[in-house]
Amino acid sequence: MQFSKRLLTLVTALSFIVMAAGQSIASAQTQSAAPTGTFEFMSWWTGGEAPALKALTDLYSKKYPNVKLVNSGIAGGSGVAAQAVLKTRLLGGNPPDTFQVHAGQELIGTWVVANRMLPLDDLFASQGFNDKFPKGLLDLLSYNGHVWSVPVNIHRANVLWYVPANLKKWGVDVPKTWDDFFAACTKLKAAGVSALALGPNWTQVHLFETILLATLGPDDYVKIWKGGVDWTSDKVKAAFTTYGKVLDCANKDYDSLTDWIPAAELVVQGKAAFQVMGDWEDGWLRAVKNLTPNKDYGWAPAPGTAGSFDMLADSFGLPKSIKNSDATIAWLDLIGSVEGQNAFNPLKGSIPARTDADVKNAKGADGKPLYSVYSQSAADDWASNKIVPSLWHGAAAPDSFKNDFATVISVFNAQRDADAAGAAAQGLAVLSGMAKGS
Repeated sequence: MQFSKRLLTLVTALSFIVMAAGQSIASAQTQSAAPTGTFEFMSWWTGGEAPALKALTDLYSKKYPNVKLVNSGIAGGSGVAAQAVLKTRLLGGNPPDTFQVHAGQELIGTWVVANRMLPLDDLFASQGFNDKFPKGLLDLLSYNGHVWSVPVNIHRANVLWYVPANLKKWGVDVPKTWDDFFAACTKLKAAGVSALALGPNWTQVHLFETILLATLGPDDYVKIWKGGVDWTSDKVKAAFTTYGKVLDCANKDYDSLTDWIPAAELVVQGKAAFQVMGDWEDGWLRAVKNLTPNKDYGWAPAPGTAGSFDMLADSFGLPKSIKNSDATIAWLDLIGSVEGQNAFNPLKGSIPARTDADVKNAKGADGKPLYSVYSQSAADDWASNKIVPSLWHGAAAPDSFKNDFATVISVFNAQRDADAAGAAAQGLAVLSGMAKGS
């Protein structure tokens, strides 16, 4: 009898705990009519992408004037520095109210599995997001039957950027394959010009993933992240070999550059012919350099990747133990809306994640098209190309693989040993749960 009473007491206590947990999640996803207080968000949109962020924060402040915005931005392309600061804060129990994160394994494989985030099922249901984002993207945002972040955009990683007038002056064409690129490299070297503008380690991994995509093709590229293709295979070794040859065509000081923008400046200044970079470069070229697409600059799929869209998405989630849930939910609601996505993406160089944002016909207050000709072409490719996930930008692999793979690239740069690089990457895939051990 005494045991039964103790058991009943325990069950009752556990029931209250479960109810409290459910209420905390539910209340965290129920926005008050007029959020107030201080709202802190973290991103790495501090340089050329700052105008896009300002458009979003201005819209938020207009809608919620009683909320004080605190932008804890950390400079550094692709969020390398921001993610290091974020890790310290999350593990220390002091998270920002929300933070920029690449949709997919960068969030799920790190902070969701570590039980540091709250699911957003109620928000997606109440705002109709489940019907407004493509199923493939929803799958990327989901884990264990729950959705974990709100995407604000879609970016393409496999883009080749160039200045048409410079190519005409040097007598080279836009390369469709890496063999075409190497032919142009020979001619450009004779003219004293780098064929490729390249920056620090993360941009090198970014470059390598596009070469891997070109070498494997989209189907095997998707398989490699699930253990369906070994990193020790001949095709992967060929990708490393091609990558090494591309390095020989790049500016020699790539490791000393601070980010992707100094490399992009080499293309604008006529010191390099091409750059492989994501389409945030379009936003920078227009908003910061005041250049006109299809006139002052051009673009094409990275060599060998036509027909494939190497995608990533910036998103924001709901950390546990934050200070202002109402203001955070208001932010998540805004960035997931057509209004929010159409304020942000035209300046960012990305396209909306929502299927109903109408990139082709969206107009600004002045009656002019909101989206650049680049963005309109990207929207067409998003609708028609084979969609594959970006490695470096968090969609394809967990951080446990990605960060160590950056070291594999650095070692390869020095040693140029494709066999060793493939073996090292295969070992990382096994450790990260992306492949079975031998």
